[in-house]
Amino acid sequence: MARYPHILFDLDGTLIDSAPAILASFRDAFAQTGIAPVRSIDESIIGPPLLETLQLLSGSQDAALTSRLADAFKASYDTEGYKATAAYAGVGALLASLAGAGLTLSIATNKRIHPTRLILEHLGWHTHFAHVYALDLFAPRLPDKAAMIGRLLADQAIPTDKAIYIGDRSEDGESADANSLPFIAVTWGYGSIQPTEMAAHWRHAATPEALGQALLAD
Repeated sequence: MARYPHILFDLDGTLIDSAPAILASFRDAFAQTGIAPVRSIDESIIGPPLLETLQLLSGSQDAALTSRLADAFKASYDTEGYKATAAYAGVGALLASLAGAGLTLSIATNKRIHPTRLILEHLGWHTHFAHVYALDLFAPRLPDKAAMIGRLLADQAIPTDKAIYIGDRSEDGESADANSLPFIAVTWGYGSIQPTEMAAHWRHAATPEALGQALLAD
């Protein structure tokens, strides 16, 4: 039996390369609203929640302005944009292998719940995941990823010594730490974390195959 029967995954940059679709929809949103971004719309902005990213790109905390941008982004991304999302090579086989081994898989993502579900369905992965959590799954919206992971663990009565979190950013590792979960960083995505930047107790995997071996061997 695997040491961690519950595997919690981040989504963007971990399982999927969503950058081209997301960046295209951000550009659409600024073009449609006539607002000029104050910084480059590139892969460095991928990861944080939508409103936080729009505040960064617009250089504004004005709620009305970011609401207009958010509506334009959703109109683009939630209709056709998300369909450009690609799975990282080997991830589909990884998920099938883990699920086939009887492990319980969950998503805990900063992405909004609606496009998350659309993407999982689009990729044919929806049957792999027992639980899919996002910050906006609840009202009021959860404040951060650490709180979301905590809510998932509590709701599903998952013991912290039976679960592990997989992600691609320092925020992911810190959110795992906040919930006393072990963490494996994947280094094939576009996350900001590199092996040399990781906390000493974090592990890393360079390929989906290596990650699968680690999870099934634990």
